Amino acid sequence: MVALALGLVIGAEREFRGHPAGLRTMALISAGSCMFTGLGLIPEFARTVDPTRIAAQIVTGVGFLGAGSILRQGEEVRGLTTAASIWVAASLGMAVGFAYYGVAIFITVIVVVVLVALKPMEERFFKNRKHRRETDPLPDEIVP
Repeated sequence: MVALALGLVIGAEREFRGHPAGLRTMALISAGSCMFTGLGLIPEFARTVDPTRIAAQIVTGVGFLGAGSILRQGEEVRGLTTAASIWVAASLGMAVGFAYYGVAIFITVIVVVVLVALKPMEERFFKNRKHRRETDPLPDEIVP
């Protein structure tokens, strides 16, 4: 339940901003990662399963989900922050699965602050970032 709640917090921010990976996606990623991690710690399975190998496979699987959220439209790449949020939601689930509740809650707060507070700063200080490619000449367009 803790992992699910932390995923919901990250998902709420993504949902509020109108991104496709929102409440349900982040909650399910976090809860699923927690479950896989926790199953690796059950004594009956621990004899045959290494919990660190399960964690490594979670990271790999979540990488595919994140890669699916990244889109390229011409010169512009979109979805990197959503992909990173998916990755963080999985790590939060793993932290809860390993019983690092305090770390998971602290990192959730930090992640939400980064997602919420840095967006206005990016828009203010890097106004032309989206249009940089349109105004910069491409290497084959540079005339000596």
